[in-house]
Amino acid sequence: MDEFSFRSKEELYNHVKPALHAKIAELHRLGYPYIQEVDIWNYLIRNKWMSAHDLRLSDVVHDILHVDNEKIDLYLKGEIAKQKRRAYFHQKLEIV
Repeated sequence: MDEFSFRSKEELYNHVKPALHAKIAELHRLGYPYIQEVDIWNYLIRNKWMSAHDLRLSDVVHDILHVDNEKIDLYLKGEIAKQKRRAYFHQKLEIV
C-alpha cells in the first residue's frame, strides 16, 4: 500500500475516514440518509477488496469515493433482511 503500512483493518479504516465522510455526505444529499460509514466499509471489504491483491491506499480511497450508490443500498437492504425481526413486548406502553 503506497508508502503507508497498516497493522490492522481498523487502523486503515481510521486513516480513510475523511473519504468515508465525503461519501456519506454525497449519499445523504442523494437521498440515502440511512447509509452509514460502516456500511460502505463492509460492502467494499466483502465485495471488492476480499479478492484484491496489493491494494494501495490510493485504490482504497478511490473505491470509497466511487463505489456505486445503488449497490451499497442493495447490500445494506440485504443485510437488514437477514436480521431476525421480532415484536417488542417488554417495553412500557401507555394506552389512552
